[in-house]
Amino acid sequence: MTTDQKNRCHAIIHTSAAAAGAGNVVPIPGVGAAADMAVLTSMAIALAAVFGQELSGAAARGAAYAALKRLIIKQPAKYAVKECGKIITFLGSAIAAIVSVGLAEAAGWQLAYEFDRKGLYNGSRMLH
Repeated sequence: MTTDQKNRCHAIIHTSAAAAGAGNVVPIPGVGAAADMAVLTSMAIALAAVFGQELSGAAARGAAYAALKRLIIKQPAKYAVKECGKIITFLGSAIAAIVSVGLAEAAGWQLAYEFDRKGLYNGSRMLH
């Protein structure tokens, strides 16, 4: 990954993570998951473009879902706390937003490194 690509990825990922955090402030379980998927989908499209690749909406959703799934499998407690924490007014929403920012950051960098390795998304998995 070149310095320019890394800087562009950094801007995309941090902006997307902030949007994911904002979308998770809503104290209703499940709304945050929808916000996460919307943010991760648009982030996947933008990150692919950094590496000269073009993703359709369906492929971007698939890439976002796969990245989020890998993170949830690795760190299930974080995602459970994010959604269940919304039951606690104010504090729960803050926790959900913070966890969502972390998940979006991790998923974004995971996607960026996969695209950097010239991985093209075929709708179900990254092809290298």
